[in-house]
Amino acid sequence: MGQQDLGTTEGNTPASSDVLIERVQLGIRMERSMVKVLKGIAELEDLTLGELMESIVLHSFEPVPGQEGESCASPYSKAELQSIAELRKVYGMTDDVHAFRRSRSTGSSLHAS
Repeated sequence: MGQQDLGTTEGNTPASSDVLIERVQLGIRMERSMVKVLKGIAELEDLTLGELMESIVLHSFEPVPGQEGESCASPYSKAELQSIAELRKVYGMTDDVHAFRRSRSTGSSLHAS
């Protein structure tokens, strides 16, 4: 059974414009340095790792007007992008946006390479 979150107003009564969100536990595998960078970003933004991942996914679904299929919205300011670049250096994350297509997984996997 998934965890349900419902926004509330003062007095712990549901706000009329809030939406009921059902969250489920998800077991995923990701590249080690990427996870370290994501945890660093979550810490900087005072978010849980799950909240950060939801934000990233939702922004990736939002196209830049006039560039549909070419670009998506970024939730980060220029200053935040600089912090992310520094975290990537600290944790040795050298992957770019196309790395998953070129890489092979190490460790156990349910799928054969």
